[in-house]
Amino acid sequence: MSTVGGVRLGRPGTQVDPAAGVPVIPKDISARSWIVADAESGEVLGSHNAHWRLAPASTLKMLFADTVLPKFPSTVKHRVTADDLAGIGAGSSMVGIKENETYTVHDLWLGVFLRSGNDAVHVLSAMNGGVTETVREMNEHAEELQALDTHVVTPDGYDAEKQVSSAYDLTLFARSGLQKKDFREYCSTVRAQFPGETKKDEEGRESRKSFEIQNTNRLLSGTDSDTPVYQGIAGVKNGYTTNAGNTFTGVAERNGHVLLVTVMHPEKHDHNEAYKETAQLFDWGFQAVGKVKPVGELVAPRGAQSGARAGADASPGTTGDAGDGSAAPAHAGTATGRGAGGAGIAMAITGGVLVLLAGGVFLVNRRWPLPDLVRRHR
Repeated sequence: MSTVGGVRLGRPGTQVDPAAGVPVIPKDISARSWIVADAESGEVLGSHNAHWRLAPASTLKMLFADTVLPKFPSTVKHRVTADDLAGIGAGSSMVGIKENETYTVHDLWLGVFLRSGNDAVHVLSAMNGGVTETVREMNEHAEELQALDTHVVTPDGYDAEKQVSSAYDLTLFARSGLQKKDFREYCSTVRAQFPGETKKDEEGRESRKSFEIQNTNRLLSGTDSDTPVYQGIAGVKNGYTTNAGNTFTGVAERNGHVLLVTVMHPEKHDHNEAYKETAQLFDWGFQAVGKVKPVGELVAPRGAQSGARAGADASPGTTGDAGDGSAAPAHAGTATGRGAGGAGIAMAITGGVLVLLAGGVFLVNRRWPLPDLVRRHR
């Protein structure tokens, strides 16, 4: 395995340095690969086969979003053609995009993040110059992020020969994506209205109704009784294919700490096992942060200077920006999504409270103290 981020991350098996007052890693974790990291400092608190190359399934959509999302304003509209929807794999997860209908970029990203819609991915890829060009850009961006375990063949994560990633790389994708305000909004959205198909009534009048979509991230949506909303959860992305099994990367905040956990391919096949194991690792991580000696780090992108900002939120009024170019933590927001200091998303820590934003989109109400995710720990 690779040793990017530290020699110990390239060793097989579980890597952790026990510390007083920190419980041992739960013994029933069955994931073939996992990682627990501090999202801000980049310190890896514990890992298991962190660089093992495995099929990523739809968690690869985090890299797709981090690569393509900055290119199109959310208000841009696109009329879907048959060519846009060509080549979608059989049995793909779909949000329900229809040919000859018009969608905003905002609609399409909701389809990507909430329903893991491969149809939405293909439409956005078509807007970006096609699947081949998008795959090329994703591979280039992965290399820029030093996610060297990753090889992209399909932009949506659909199973393909030689398409691989790792728990370490998926965590890098999430960390990079979370620099972007729009990425944070989409990955933390629990439910939203999505445009339906235009229909005509008996008198020939056209109308187009919307329908509700919900996030398939069980720790965020709490839609299954055996998997409640995880306290402090705020994203990021889940995935599943027959070949890949279940994969999941989550971000959560508690007591001022923001952790990232990635779980790949639990060998136990219990219902929602990937989410349950993620919750267990979050619980462990929040008890371990600041106490255990790190076993490695999440590296910065190539060319990034120590202490440099990623730049995605560099404009005034966005989360983590004081409005004068300095990095300042976001403050708790109001139900309108406008926080003190101009924070764009309501980010108060209220543990599972949902706020209604304009357009009928629900977001988990969270604070994001993420002013500088690319800095290296000192």
